[in-house]
Amino acid sequence: MISVLIQLINILSQFIILVVFVKIILSYFMDPYHPVRQTLDGLIEPMLAPIRRVVPLIGMFDFSPLILIILVRVLSSVLISFLLTLR
Repeated sequence: MISVLIQLINILSQFIILVVFVKIILSYFMDPYHPVRQTLDGLIEPMLAPIRRVVPLIGMFDFSPLILIILVRVLSSVLISFLLTLR
C-alpha cells in the first residue's frame, strides 16, 4: 500500500513539473487565448499565484515556475521519506 502511494506521489510530482515546463515553453510561442494554453494556465496558475505574491519579478524575469518546481521536488521527497519510515 505504501509503495503505491510513493509511486502516486512520484507520478503526480513529475506531471506537475512537466506541465510547468510545457507552460513555460508554450508561453513563448502560443497565443495566450489558445485553448491548450488556457488549460495549462488553469492547472498551474493557482499554484504559481501564491509564489508570485511573495517573490516579485526580478527585472523582467519571473522565477515563480522555478520555485514551484523546487517546492514540488522538496515536498515529494519529504512525503516519500515520511512514507518510507512507516514501513
